[in-house]
Amino acid sequence: MTAKKVVCLACGQTNRLPEEKLGAAPKCGTCGAGLMPAKPIEIDAATFAKASRTDEVALVVDFWAPWCGPCRAMAPQYAAAAQAMQGRARFAKLNTEDHPEPGARQGIRGIPTMVIYRGGREVARVSGARSSSQIVEWVRQQTAQKA
Repeated sequence: MTAKKVVCLACGQTNRLPEEKLGAAPKCGTCGAGLMPAKPIEIDAATFAKASRTDEVALVVDFWAPWCGPCRAMAPQYAAAAQAMQGRARFAKLNTEDHPEPGARQGIRGIPTMVIYRGGREVARVSGARSSSQIVEWVRQQTAQKA
């Protein structure tokens, strides 16, 4: 039984989860929030820093801004992809308007940009709006190759 480290996107606490429990709606031991939610979670700079550095499960982060038309158009597609990938990857959104530092440090040049992190490393990135099926396929390809 392999345990995976996962940072709670609600409270920032690191949890250890048995790999076989990832799809069983695990909850944070500290605050009780879902650790593998079926929808994207809006995160701040501190949570992003800890989760991107710690998570051993694929963390897909959408760097976006409220004024960005393609970002707003992609939001329901991103949410549908999160639903489809529940238990296999976590989806988060980082508002670059409210939290510009992480995007600048990560070299985000255009939005929307999605980046997959796992084990403290960037696994892959893609820019531009995508459909839910394109997002799911991209995440599956990128996480399968680098497992």
